[in-house]
Amino acid sequence: MFKIVEASFVGPNVKKFEIEAPQIAKKRKAGQFVILRVSDKGERIPLTIADSNTEKGTITIMVQGVGKSTIELNHKEKGDYINDLVGPLGNPTHIENFGKVVVVGGGVGTAIAYPVAKALKEIGNYTITIIGGRSKEYVILENEMRAFCDEVHITTDDGSYGMKGFVTDKLKELIEHNTINFVLAIGPISMMRNIALLTKEYGIQTVVSLNPIMIDGTGMCGGCRVNVGGKTVFACVDGPEFDAHLVDFDTLMKRNRQYIMYEQEALHICKLEQQITDLRKSGV
Repeated sequence: MFKIVEASFVGPNVKKFEIEAPQIAKKRKAGQFVILRVSDKGERIPLTIADSNTEKGTITIMVQGVGKSTIELNHKEKGDYINDLVGPLGNPTHIENFGKVVVVGGGVGTAIAYPVAKALKEIGNYTITIIGGRSKEYVILENEMRAFCDEVHITTDDGSYGMKGFVTDKLKELIEHNTINFVLAIGPISMMRNIALLTKEYGIQTVVSLNPIMIDGTGMCGGCRVNVGGKTVFACVDGPEFDAHLVDFDTLMKRNRQYIMYEQEALHICKLEQQITDLRKSGV
């Protein structure tokens, strides 16, 4: 059992958890993830480690409540426990002094981008971050990014905050006015695909972090297989980061939608169960 020492919402349906996990906190590096189970009957969820505190022995994760398990997790509060937590898993991000880099985070992907942007800056890169969201309330970790990044740019789909448009619009503007040596993009698959198409035109080295369907996190089940450069690889042990220009995004999107009917059914049951729990608490 792993104790939650802090829990708070940082955006609509996006919750930040600080969890006691001293061994993971000691060993984790930027880009790695954990797999957890909310309860002994829960499914295994892969979540990137957003930060860690070795003195406190804690790791930080950010969770967007979109399915049954993530919604159940987001009902947890400070003092509650998570049943299982294993990690760090996956390969750390390759960090070197590229020169001028752009880190792009879309939605909750910003939480995954945060430790990588920090690591790139610490080694001496001029680090520019683009944070994208549907609207202002979906922009997360802006202040945390501004604490160490050389530049932070905000885009929102509706123009309620920062530049109106998509992260690709801002990225193209930056490329046209700067010599960009490296791009890291983390967010929805469609966003990463569009960034890959853009940077390929300019010949800019680009890496994406993939989060396909995953079960064991050790390469045994094969559930997280993706096509990269015409070869089948496993995101859990070969990734989670890959050359964006080699990823078959179309196949990845199809695979991620493979169980959508079952996910929707489970989500419906979850909502009904929560309604019953709320009614019981209210004495009805």
